[in-house]
Formats: sequence, C-alpha cells, structure tokens
Amino acid sequence: MKSTSKIAAAQLTPVFLNKEKTVEKACKAISEAAKNGAELIVFPEAFISGYPDWVWLIPNSKGAELNALYVELVENAVSVPDDTTDILCKAAKEAGISVVMGMHERNSETSGNSLFNSLLFINSQGQITGKHRKLIPTGGERLIWSQGDGSTFRAYDTSAGKIAGLICWENYMPLARNAIYEKGTQILAAPTWDKSPNWLQSMQHIAREGGLFVVSVCTALRMDDIPDEFDFKNRYPEGREWINTGNSCIVDPKGQIIAGPLQSEEGILYADIDLRTITEAKRMFDAVGHYSRPDVFNFSINSNQ
Repeated sequence: MKSTSKIAAAQLTPVFLNKEKTVEKACKAISEAAKNGAELIVFPEAFISGYPDWVWLIPNSKGAELNALYVELVENAVSVPDDTTDILCKAAKEAGISVVMGMHERNSETSGNSLFNSLLFINSQGQITGKHRKLIPTGGERLIWSQGDGSTFRAYDTSAGKIAGLICWENYMPLARNAIYEKGTQILAAPTWDKSPNWLQSMQHIAREGGLFVVSVCTALRMDDIPDEFDFKNRYPEGREWINTGNSCIVDPKGQIIAGPLQSEEGILYADIDLRTITEAKRMFDAVGHYSRPDVFNFSINSNQ
C-alpha cells in the first residue's frame, strides 16, 4: 500500500431538515474533493439532514413542539440501504473517493420510527462497507437518538488508509477509543457538534494517544440557515449570527494540527498525509502495541452478534 494521500474534511451547512437538497449538496462536495485530489472525505455529525440543536433549547414538557420536529427529523432520515444511500454510493463511485457521512439513521430493522446518530462508510467503488451507531447520545440528545452497540466497532480499508469512526463525545470514552485502536485504525473520523477549544485539545491528545490521523469535522450553521417556520429558532439570544462556527481540523499522529481550524465559514479542508508518520509516532508509545500490557489488562468488545 502506498503511504501518502490527501484527505478532506467537509465543514459544510446542510439544507436544514431537507434530505434531498442536503444529499445534492453532499454529492457536489464529494465531486469537488475528488477533483482536488482527495481520496477520502468526511462529513459532519448528523449532516443528513441537520443537527437537532433544539434538544438544548426546548423543555421536554413542550410535547407538541417536539413531536412536530421529530416527525420532520424521521421523514428526513436515512435507512441503510435506501434511495439516499444509492445516490451517495453513485457519487462516491463516479468520483473514485471514499466517503464517511454523518446522518440520522432510521431503525429500519424494526419499526423504522426510532433514530440512531450514525456514520455511513462508502468506499471508492461506491459500495457501503459499514456503519457506526453512536453508543451514547449526550444530554438532551438522548431524547432523539437510540443507543448503538458493539457490533459497529469496525475499521475499513481505503486507499488513504484504514479508517474508523467515533462520533462527538463518544471520543471521550477511553474504552471506545481503545476498541478503535485495536482495529488497526490509521485515520479516525471524528464528526462532532463540539466547536470548543477543549474539543480541539482532545483531538490533539487522541491523535497522539492512538498514533493516528484525526479528522474532526463540524457543521458551520448560521441563524439564517434555519427556516423561519421552525419556532425554536426564536429561543436563541437576540442578535446571534452563528449557531455553530465549525472549527473543523485535521490532526497528525504527533498531535499537530495540519489543516484548520476553519471557523465561521463553509469550506473543505485538505491535508496531505503520510502513513509512515504513524510508525514514527508509535516508536515511543503504541497504546495497543508495546504499551498495552495484556498481561495486566484485559479488554474485549461485546459485539452483539
């Protein structure tokens, strides 16, 4: 396998709660990234079709308001597979690029009316290689998303390297990170809603801890990006321009930010990576290699299979 490639982080704004138009925008970004030489592109958390930021604004006693929003969310969610994934797979194949897509995923194996916060992995041949469902939604998110399980801890080969994903604060779970490291992950997709300086520091730490490249990618969302028909928009402080400024970045295995952070604008970040940097980083510290001490610690994943 070649050691060098270019990877991309798509700090873009979804067309809020509009699956068709958001997917159309995603396909354009997939094509653009490939034309710029990227072999992998990672999209934000819940990009299809927008992060439900109202969970931090609307009290659970407002059932009618929450019900209406939830119906919109489910109607604009994705089943795996469905027509939406077919479109994304076609775009990936035509562009010859691997894609990691954040999305609301229906529980199509049963009722089709509950949601997961998921990542979809598509290879450069346009095939779905897998998905990852967020293990623990954070705070108010638990009123929206179900919990994932151990069956989606996987890493997938791409021309850029072996990739896996952890979503937002799932990256703070030490055992979840260890599970990813043990898969031989070389690139960690870390889609998020967190734009804070503390988050960026954590991304640098995780890159060093795991000896891997980290793609932290977040939605850039303005007040004007939410249609006025959604009343929760009025719950934000008056005069606010940005709901989320993004702060996406790409970090190398030594903890150095090599692209971004990109703040208060849409854009696609690119970074040239060399997988040999991973070997350099792991000479002194390899969390699942010579530093793992399996004679002292036991670790396993309940894969629920």
